[in-house]
Amino acid sequence: MNCALSGEVPEEPVVSKKSGLLFEKRLIERHISEYGKCPVTGEPLTADDIVPVQTGKIVRPRPAQAASIPGMLGMFQLEWDSLMLANFAMEKQLHTARQELSHALYQHDAACRVIARLKKERDEARSLLAQAERQIPAAQSAVAVNASVHSNGTPVADDQQGPGVSNIRPGISAGILEKMTECNVTLSQQRKMRQISPTLAPVDALERYTQISSHPLHRTSKPGILSIDIQSNKNLIATGGVDTNAVIFDQPSGQIISTLSGHSKKVTSVKFVGRDDMFISGSADKTVRIWQGADDGNYNCRHILKDHTAEVQAVTVHATGDYFVTASLDSTWCFYDIASGLCLTQVEDASASEGYTSVAFHPDGLILGTGTSEALVKIWDVKGQSNVATFEGHVGAITAISFSENGYFLATAASDGIKLWDLRKLRNFKKFTPYGAEPTNCVEFDYSGNYLAAAGSDIRIIQTASVKSEWNTIKTFPDMSGTGKATSVQFGPDANYIAVGSMDRNLRIFGLPGVDGAMES
Repeated sequence: MNCALSGEVPEEPVVSKKSGLLFEKRLIERHISEYGKCPVTGEPLTADDIVPVQTGKIVRPRPAQAASIPGMLGMFQLEWDSLMLANFAMEKQLHTARQELSHALYQHDAACRVIARLKKERDEARSLLAQAERQIPAAQSAVAVNASVHSNGTPVADDQQGPGVSNIRPGISAGILEKMTECNVTLSQQRKMRQISPTLAPVDALERYTQISSHPLHRTSKPGILSIDIQSNKNLIATGGVDTNAVIFDQPSGQIISTLSGHSKKVTSVKFVGRDDMFISGSADKTVRIWQGADDGNYNCRHILKDHTAEVQAVTVHATGDYFVTASLDSTWCFYDIASGLCLTQVEDASASEGYTSVAFHPDGLILGTGTSEALVKIWDVKGQSNVATFEGHVGAITAISFSENGYFLATAASDGIKLWDLRKLRNFKKFTPYGAEPTNCVEFDYSGNYLAAAGSDIRIIQTASVKSEWNTIKTFPDMSGTGKATSVQFGPDANYIAVGSMDRNLRIFGLPGVDGAMES
């Protein structure tokens, strides 16, 4: 007996009292709940009108195909074919979904790039507009005060004078020179009375320094950190990279505060300004940028300075925090006012043919040191912008120069190693060749003047001494980058940690394990 609906033998057979027809219980109950009538006769029908039929256990007969081994193999083959067809359909749907997702992600990425480019162009336009608004009054006042402006000793033509003309240099005024002189006197008096900080890291602590952290700050596609600077009062570290970005990093928290984009080529030098949350970056794209910190932690570009005609190699900030100097491969150095971004004077060295590679202010601020690509170290009187001394003896370009805080010593680095100069007698009194034939890429005194750091194929810490005493290497850190080229090194506050940049993208911090921020002596 078969179900009048399905035509199959029912598992739970029931009979209609009205029509006498046999149904599967679950099928007829569903039909009654939906239509309320017999599916065959169309008569009204309720659940009370069906009566269950008691039968013996039904055993479904085996299909004919399962009665033999060839039949079963055929069934398995059909099932396998069905499974493969279903799998192919699913893979096809997955491929289509992936293509649609890839297209949507590409459109989203393209939209993000367009938005970022538009924002960048907007910010640059605002910065240029603000710079022009500030420079126009300064240039006009300079022309008014100096009726006959000179450029490189030649009177400027009438059609070249006017607002925003790049070759108008008002010069370092008497007011600025007086301010720098007062700063010099104050710092000299303070230096005589200053004692070594009780929290300065002792020698035995530096001997136990090891790498305590490594931070990937720059892009992997263009690795390399070329410059480092530290803002001691806030424990901020700035890095300039080959990837055209400068990065502001908070050392205590280990977090990136801001990534400064805008340069089109590698960032060769970075410097914090000691006030107003300002920051300066120099680049191989021939420009210098002045950045202003905002309340949200980001930095906005205030000025883009385009006075050089070749790569900007180094930047140094005056002790007043109001002025800075840039050095370039165009054989000139420029003296800037930070607030206005105006180049007050550009000094050209007629005797130099390959340009400057490094620059640093003396701690007192009235002397400037520059290194050239011709292995010369030149000392300048800032007041008169005159070359007062030249140190010879290096081989290769001068890669770095650093004045000791006591004002007596100058350390210079080049391909042949490190030389120490006595500024009181203008002579070389010591030479190191820490890396043999390999160049020394960076040399830096700590703020106290007690330690000197060198970077090359490794990083070395030297304890300073007097002219006649021995300067001993107290610690050597291996280059952990694997590149064999440490490019920059800086001491943290009181030398309680050391920041190192190499030709990979990581900033490495060396210090005492388990000690964060400052170290107790």
